[in-house]
Amino acid sequence: MGRVQLFEIRLSHGRAVYSPGEPLAGAVRVRLGAPLSFRAIRVTCTGSCGVSNKANDGAWVVEESYFNSSLSLADKGSLPAGEHSFPFQFLLPSTAPTSFEGPFGRIVHQVRATIDTPRFSKDHKCSLVFYILSPLNLNSIPDIEQPNVASTTKKFSYKLVKTGSVVLTASTDLRGYVVGQVLRLQADIENQSGKDTGPVVASLLQKVSYKAKRWIYDIRTIAEVEGAGVKAWRRAQWQEQILVPALPQSALPGCSLIHIDYYLQVSMKAPEATVTLPVFVGNIAVNHAPLSPLPGPGSPLGAFSPVVPSAPPEEAEAVAGASHLSNPVSLSTKSHSQQQPLSAALGSVPVAPESCAQDGILAPHSLHPPLCVSTGATVPYFAEGSGGPVPTTSTLILPPEYSSWGYPYEAPPSYEQSCGGGTDAGLTLES
Repeated sequence: MGRVQLFEIRLSHGRAVYSPGEPLAGAVRVRLGAPLSFRAIRVTCTGSCGVSNKANDGAWVVEESYFNSSLSLADKGSLPAGEHSFPFQFLLPSTAPTSFEGPFGRIVHQVRATIDTPRFSKDHKCSLVFYILSPLNLNSIPDIEQPNVASTTKKFSYKLVKTGSVVLTASTDLRGYVVGQVLRLQADIENQSGKDTGPVVASLLQKVSYKAKRWIYDIRTIAEVEGAGVKAWRRAQWQEQILVPALPQSALPGCSLIHIDYYLQVSMKAPEATVTLPVFVGNIAVNHAPLSPLPGPGSPLGAFSPVVPSAPPEEAEAVAGASHLSNPVSLSTKSHSQQQPLSAALGSVPVAPESCAQDGILAPHSLHPPLCVSTGATVPYFAEGSGGPVPTTSTLILPPEYSSWGYPYEAPPSYEQSCGGGTDAGLTLES
């Protein structure tokens, strides 16, 4: 073995996740097999973000720094053989953004230690990454408790001379969710034509925007569920549930290079019709009771009012089928992107000995709630509270494993653009 047998950084209590504004304490440990002369022993705590034009490329084209603090643990001297420990403590800034790692960039926080040796001798270095979570309180988002509903009408021709239309309306029970919460979706489809529609598909999408020399969008389908089509001259309702998996929070306050958005997209291919609902993923749940998606005091999620056609059907077959429009049927679910029991999905999640979330507030000096290691472009992440996700009666939908990355496509509109009816003029990645 060499002269330096051990050189490592250990954080107090073995912690890995911290909140902004917390003290970060630990020690640099050194084990020597023989005396070692040095000019200085230093420790540095840094937080930064880097973005690249290429996937999985560490050559950043744009960077920004959030903090960089250094301490001198020992001045010029010599360490005898044996064990040595040098304690340190830093105060993390209150503006530090949440840790994140994706294919085009990352927000990383780490502690680095260096033994600066005399000239012509080898310097010794080590580092340790830790994570910062700046909790997103969903209640701080404007209108978060309002109904989340969107509708579109698609007109099309069939049998060459006949014209029909389909009205697609989609809603969710809330606008924001936390990890482990169930997103309840309802789609109302009114087929005002003599042609059967294709299947209806609901997708939970994650859009990560990276600001390099130009904006790059990485869009992933987190979960997907498919329902049956609607028969001619029929009105149908489709209700499903999606379990929100371990995901990084919406937005990344404090970071100007990476932004995260989530959308629920409900679409049909025949005829082509799509509605997009912006949703938020946070750390502290919405504490307001969900409202009815459409007017009607006390009406449940499935109590949609009938969609009134713009004009009454004029053809003989339309008249014969018009009565079916006022009597909606329930659509069945054909497939899910991935299905597995909830217990199996969470069986490997490490759990902290005790929780620090009480009444939606993270205690600054206690251990964190259960830590969820998520899939895709994410980092270790913990959800609010020590309890498990709420059980449901429907099949739970979990995120697929991302074995390979595909090129991003046209980005969905941002939340502001969705509210204002604008379109996203962002660029997509070139191969």
